[in-house]
Amino acid sequence: MPPKLMIFGRPQTKLSRSAASLFCYTTSMEEIEVKFLNIDIAAIEAKLKAIGAKKVFNRLYRRKVYDYPDLRLNQAGAWVRVRDEGDKVTLGFKQRKEAGKDAGKNDAGMDEVELTVGDFDKTAQFLEKIGLVQKFYEENRRIRWLKDDIEFDIDHWPMLKPYLEIEASNWEDIDRGIALLDLDPKDKKIFSTFQVYQLEGINELEYDIITFEKTIKKKT
Repeated sequence: MPPKLMIFGRPQTKLSRSAASLFCYTTSMEEIEVKFLNIDIAAIEAKLKAIGAKKVFNRLYRRKVYDYPDLRLNQAGAWVRVRDEGDKVTLGFKQRKEAGKDAGKNDAGMDEVELTVGDFDKTAQFLEKIGLVQKFYEENRRIRWLKDDIEFDIDHWPMLKPYLEIEASNWEDIDRGIALLDLDPKDKKIFSTFQVYQLEGINELEYDIITFEKTIKKKT
């Protein structure tokens, strides 16, 4: 049986042809990933090659992040995002679990519901039509390495030093990935990129556009 389509928490049994072309399928799960900040890229890539990991892509990601006008999602540690990943476009809802009160403290994890959709701009238009507002537009570059079923992403973000993200389907594989690269588990971070920016004294909510070419702050 195919997975039920969930649109903002409500199961959909029938869709119009146009809606079906926009919303393709959905996954709902805990996002299992950790970050290691301020990495030495050459050293990490040397270790990845040594363990037999394969580089699978180097892509520019672009995203628009949304909330209600009163920012109620942000207040709950949540957000809606449409992201162009190069080979697909996804619409996601993410929410921090037991969010730490300060930027440097780990969360308990992240809940995520993600749809694969057909069109970046039309999905953004859909979100705006139902009353959400764009918080900001942002780009980053992701270099992905794969070992077995463990993803090792070297992420570049505007105004940040590169960091490593390890993602897997379970926490045991996360621990295995950390051990494979001989990283210190005490250094792992379980939190969002928003929090990484906070560590650098940057509030993404103050910006309309965050890209490698330009950063534009909101007009006050």
